[in-house]
Amino acid sequence: MNGLIGQPRYSCTLAAQQTVLAIPKGIPITHAGPGCSSKVFGFAAYGAGFQGEGYAGGGNVPSTNTTEQDVVFGGERKLRDLVTSSMQILNGDLFVILSGCTSGIIGDDVKRIAGEFAAEGFPVVGIESPGFSGNSYHGHELVVDEIIRQYVGPVEPKVRPRVVNVFSVVPYQDAYWRADLEEIKRLLEAIGLEVNILFGYGSGGVSEWRDIPNAAFNLVLSPWVGLGVAETLQELYGTPYLHCPIFPVGAQATSRFLREVAQFAGIPHAEVEAVVAKEEKRFYDYFISLANFISDMQNSIPHELLVVADSLYALGTSDFLVKELGLTLEGLHIIDNPPKNRIPVIEQAARGLGGEFSEALEFHIDGWEIQRHMEEKVGKPGQTVILGSTWESDLAKRTDSILVHLSLPINDDIVVNRSFFGYNGGLRLIEEIYAGIFRKGRISTLTQVQEA
Repeated sequence: MNGLIGQPRYSCTLAAQQTVLAIPKGIPITHAGPGCSSKVFGFAAYGAGFQGEGYAGGGNVPSTNTTEQDVVFGGERKLRDLVTSSMQILNGDLFVILSGCTSGIIGDDVKRIAGEFAAEGFPVVGIESPGFSGNSYHGHELVVDEIIRQYVGPVEPKVRPRVVNVFSVVPYQDAYWRADLEEIKRLLEAIGLEVNILFGYGSGGVSEWRDIPNAAFNLVLSPWVGLGVAETLQELYGTPYLHCPIFPVGAQATSRFLREVAQFAGIPHAEVEAVVAKEEKRFYDYFISLANFISDMQNSIPHELLVVADSLYALGTSDFLVKELGLTLEGLHIIDNPPKNRIPVIEQAARGLGGEFSEALEFHIDGWEIQRHMEEKVGKPGQTVILGSTWESDLAKRTDSILVHLSLPINDDIVVNRSFFGYNGGLRLIEEIYAGIFRKGRISTLTQVQEA
């Protein structure tokens, strides 16, 4: 798309530095202009519920800070010196060079420079990631693909049954990525799988990446992000993959997801059903405990739903809220700007959920356009739940709607260990929505009495 857009929901390709940081002891090195790395960090970390620098993020990210002199004479020598000094100072297991716009324009070859270090036995990968080439999602896929090609490389797989590589949420671009990945790993391990989760606190770091070729299969838990990587792995190592486009939230979708994975992995029916029975009992015990609240507050509980999020969370959360909580879907705004060849995948996934989902589905990257569409769809004051970002705060206030943060930017909330994935995620989402009735400040007692 050419032209200006308002209220951006993602950063540029250089945001791939956050994907590197999500790998334990992964160190990004940016060959970019002054301020590029810090601006990406500001949006993708502070703007994702004030997540911190992590092991080597924020001001710790090495950068060449390219200047006019580098543009004229080239910055490759400066980059070599930076890589050498970074490996001497920073205790990392994997160093990933990322090119920014300036180096992309003048043609500095970061892949060749990374190859020189790799030839000497150093764990260095180079990625052409000028910001103008795409957005955060594009940068994430570039990083994953190039680490596999350059660092893992052409090895002979030693396949181990029940080992799975998971490709799902985009670190930091999904504000809840850490807890999401922990919960995904917990449930997959519960049904008997050995999980390479690759990112976050539950990951074994580069040892898991080295183990990628040995997996029995790859799991793409996302409408489209990760599909290209799974196709690459099938090409390189012959590894089959299972594509689950709906990110499961709540009991029904999560149980279907576990059964589908178990069937693909050849896990005995009894093993997965034991896990499902245990998790569903716990979920519905908690769910039923809300009966008194729902009965007492029925006139204050909103029943319409507007969603502004990337395709992963938009489809999964709306599926749960419509089918298990009974909300009416009024708008489903997808903001991740997927490649054209992936849009049919998302549309098919929406159709699979039901007619109301495909009818409500819209693709937007301009926040002003989203706001205009939502203004038209909000019903009477107090009737709507908006799943969105800080950009939706004003609309929620003006329409007396409940706002739950689901997409970036999140500049007025703290995200530490929150997830809307799975059984526990469904319960947490219910809490966020129903507690929102009180956070609006209009309910004065535990009855239906409201302030004038």
